[in-house]
Amino acid sequence: MSEGNQSGTPGRYSRSTGGLIGSMIVLVLVVLGIVVFRGAFRETPEYKPDHIDYLALVTSIQQAGLTPVYPAELPDGWYVKDATFTPGDRPVFDLAMTTADDEYAGLHQEDRSVDELVDTLLGTDATQGDDVDISGTVAPTWQTFSEPDGDHAFAAEVGDDTVVVYGSAPEDELRGLVESLTTAELTP
Repeated sequence: MSEGNQSGTPGRYSRSTGGLIGSMIVLVLVVLGIVVFRGAFRETPEYKPDHIDYLALVTSIQQAGLTPVYPAELPDGWYVKDATFTPGDRPVFDLAMTTADDEYAGLHQEDRSVDELVDTLLGTDATQGDDVDISGTVAPTWQTFSEPDGDHAFAAEVGDDTVVVYGSAPEDELRGLVESLTTAELTP
């Protein structure tokens, strides 16, 4: 064995900072090229939430002998995206709606105090406004609340329950929802 070939120099190529940076740039360009190539042939599906038939739920609640408060009809462009009913000694009825402008509006009915429900649904920093008389609705007088982030609520006692209409929708649209509320019996 001859030791004449050992010159004390590392490897077969020279290593430099410039070479490292150059190879990193090439690697980044290859990754970006793959991402752009895959994106050109990919379709992103459009998400459209289910529109819930809340009147069917209202009908079944009424058949159980209870009196839910519900909108007789929704304004144009609105839809119910979630409807829930929790039976029991203190039943709870909830509707979650999306407005035509993709704002949120909710309806909650439960045997709890107005203050408890407003704290739960709107937050503890909600402030009470003036009471408003809305004739022809399920309750003649509604308490109003506003939250610093812009959410609003209308609350009233209907029978033994408290009904709260709330959300990020403009206050006049929420009032329109309140005006459409009814307890009319639906036919199955």
